[in-house]
Order: sequence, then structure tokens, then C-alpha cells
Amino acid sequence: MLSVLIWAPALGALLITCLPQATSGVRARQISLVIASLVLLWSIYLAGQFDLSNPGMQFAEALPWIENLGLSYRLGIDGLSMPLVLVNSLLVWIALFSSDPQISRPRLYYALMLILGSAVAAAFLAENLLLFFIFYEVELIPLYLIIAIWGGARRGYAATKFLIYTAFSGVLILAAFFGLSVLSGTSSFDYDLLQQQTLPLTVQLVLLITLLIGFGIKIPIVPLHTWLPDAHVEAPTPASVLLAGVLLKLGTYGLLRFGLGLFPEAWRVIAPGLAVLAAISVLYGSFAAIAQTDMKKIVAYSSVGHMGYILLAAAAATPLSLLGAIIQMVSHGLISALLFLAVGVVYAKTGTRDINQLRGLLSPERGLPVIGSLMIVGAMASAGIPGMMGFIAEFIVYRSSFEVFPVQTLLSMVGTGLTAVYFLIMINKTFFGRLPETLANLPRVRWQDRLPGVIVTLLIIWLGIQPNWMTRWSEATATAMGQGRMQHYSTVQPLSETVLSKIAPASQGS
Repeated sequence: MLSVLIWAPALGALLITCLPQATSGVRARQISLVIASLVLLWSIYLAGQFDLSNPGMQFAEALPWIENLGLSYRLGIDGLSMPLVLVNSLLVWIALFSSDPQISRPRLYYALMLILGSAVAAAFLAENLLLFFIFYEVELIPLYLIIAIWGGARRGYAATKFLIYTAFSGVLILAAFFGLSVLSGTSSFDYDLLQQQTLPLTVQLVLLITLLIGFGIKIPIVPLHTWLPDAHVEAPTPASVLLAGVLLKLGTYGLLRFGLGLFPEAWRVIAPGLAVLAAISVLYGSFAAIAQTDMKKIVAYSSVGHMGYILLAAAAATPLSLLGAIIQMVSHGLISALLFLAVGVVYAKTGTRDINQLRGLLSPERGLPVIGSLMIVGAMASAGIPGMMGFIAEFIVYRSSFEVFPVQTLLSMVGTGLTAVYFLIMINKTFFGRLPETLANLPRVRWQDRLPGVIVTLLIIWLGIQPNWMTRWSEATATAMGQGRMQHYSTVQPLSETVLSKIAPASQGS
């Protein structure tokens, strides 16, 4: 059942590449949309069959592959991966639908988009560490090519920088995986088997820090973030939707699945430092966004800040904070997708993203009133306005993290206020005021340009009003992960108490 999510898009990409050149443009778009629609419907069907009370892996698939290397084809889905698989399926469809029908080299473009969605889904479903790494690396290739071929003026620089950073990320992750397998004395890379292994705390810390740097590049954590603004600015809008919506989540997903899941004792040691890094990312991303004039860079730096909320909740590692981390991943994925969609339409119709050159786009007569309204909704959701899913996610994160890291949480809450500041600056300059003559008679916005943003907006509002539709998928898994971490923590307490009980009589005797 899970393999359909991976191989249906991959086979669709192969089919598209075999289309005749004369009809490739229309046919490639139609085939990719049909396949993406079927994958989305299949994801929804799986969600309907999902056992909400089961915290473990469901719909498991296991096939032997290269046993000498410990590589097996093992798939599974739980409350951590199910919401992300749903978001990935939705945003792949939206990215394909919002793509320019007249795009050059359509067969290659739509094939790469399907492969990208397939690889991301496979990474979320992989239950073998080497299998995860393979798909983690596979998704780099299509995104690199999409940016390098269909990107902006500096697309070569941005694509190369993205490739170097994320390739180095993969090297670190692979090194940690091999280190774990070798030092634990097992030849298998199956997740459930490695989860049962015990290693000295010092070894755990080395492996966990290696994973932290590797996945930290993908998240990205400050100061490993510099590739992200360049990639967003030069990438076409559909690629930015997928990059912010799901690809960044591979970093936070990897930290929760393989960092917290495999090294809970070491996680407790690095958690305070992780919370500090989270607060730094939130504040840096917010202040950097305030200083930007390019609308895409503002949204890109807002992603740096909002991914810090996920890191803060992951550092706290309580059942409620882990639930908040998962919900924030979904929330940021949808909200950032809406913002990039709106910015993409503004750029397509006006030819610029510079907020100092734009004004009055909310004008109902000749401006972009619907797109402006969608942008305002996205900004409100990102700033945590009640009634939208951004508020639910951030409230859970702050409520759960404050008990563990009060100072870091308060600093991160400042970032929420700063989010309102930079989005208000952008919206005020861009959409309010009188429409200048240079922007008069803008090209008409088609319903196809509005529909993806409307769909995402309805989801943001609906899940803000009915948060249980979002939280129920992950409650059991988050509770199990949090309690497992606390059990490892409790095993340290008796040791210290035993030592103190031996020291106390001796000190009293002396």
C-alpha cells in the first residue's frame, strides 16, 4: 500500500519522458496532474485506514534487498510520518497545478517534479537507514536541475550552493549511520533493530552531533542556513512551494526519527544547546526578514525562523512538545506554500518582487485583490493569529516548551511578534496605497492562479478551527516518543541517587 506512493509517480515520470515531442507539453502536464491526483487520493485513503490509537508503524512492507550491506526495502508509516506524507502529496499536486503551462522542456520538468515528490515520500516512509539515505540523496538531483534550468538570473550559483550544502549534509548523515551500525556490532541498518542497541553515552553524543549538523543543514539551523535564501529567490515558484513545504521537513523529521529515536540519552545532554540554537534561529530569521526588500527573501527568512520553533519543541522532547513539533511542521508547510504561491503570482503579473517598487496591489479595480487577500491570510497565520492553524501549532510549542526551557521559549515568542512586524511592512508597502501608473492594467489573474492558494487557505482556516483533525494523527506516536525519552531519563536518576546514598553515610561518619 505504501509503495504506491513511491513508484506510481516514478513510473509516471518514466511515461512522460517517452511522450512524442510534438504533444509533450500538454500531455506531460495532464499525465503528471492525473498521477499526482491519484497519489493524493491514495494518501487520503491510507489516512482513513490509519489506526489512531497505534503509536507504532502501520502498513509495513519488508523485502530483502542487498543483505550483505544491511540494506532492505522496509517501509512503514506512523503518526510522525503520516501528516508529512499527506502534506507532500497535496503540495506536489499544487506545485504541478501552479506550474506554467507554457514552460520550456515540459517533459523533463514534469518528470523531475514527480521524481522529487516520489523521493520525498519514500524518505518519510523508509524504515531502513540506508534506504532513507538513498532517497534523501535522490531528491537532491531533481531539485538541483529544476533550479539550474528554470530558475532566475543567478540560478547556477544558487543551484550549485544548494547541491554542495545538501551533499555535505548527506555525507555526515551516512557517516553517522555507518558509525551506529559498526559500533553496535550489527550488520543491519533496519531502524527497529538499531533502536534496541545500546552504546556508551560518549559514542552516542558523537553520532548524534554528527546527525545534528547533517540534518541541521537541511532544516536549516543558523549558521548553516545561507543556501536557503539563495535557493528560494532563484527557484521557480512550484519548486519554492515544495522546498519550503516538505523538503525542509526532511531535516526536522530526520532529527526526531533518527536523533531522538536512536539516541534518547544523548538527546537529553544536548537538548539545552539545541534550545539555544532554536532561539537564535528564530530571532536571526526574524531580524533578517525585516531587513529584506525582496518578497521571496522575506518569506525565505521567515522559514528559517519558523523552523526554529520545531527545533525548540524537539529539544523539550515531552509528549506535548513533540506533538507541537509535528503540527508546526504541517502548519509551516501549508502556510509557507500559500505565501510563495501569492508571491509567485505578484512577480508573474508585475515583473518585480521589490517591495519598494510595488504599491496599491489590493486595489479592487486594476490590482490583485484576491492574491492580496490570500497574502494577508498567510501573514496572519504565520504570525499566529487565533483561528488559524499557525496559532494552534505555536501555542502547543510554547505551552509545552516553557516548562523545560523558559528563557529560550520567551525569546522564541519574541520571534512571533517580529513575524507580524516584517509581514506588516511587506503587506503595507506592497498592497496598500494608490496603485501607480506603472502598474496600471496588470495582466488578468486566471482562476488557475487563484485556486491553489484558495485550497491551502481553506485548509489553514479549517485546521485552525478544528485542530483535532490535525492533532489526532500524531497524538499516540508523540506520546510514545516522549514517554520513551523520559524512561531513558529516569534510568539515569537511580544511578545518581545510589551514588548519593553511598556518599552521604560516609560523609556523616567522617
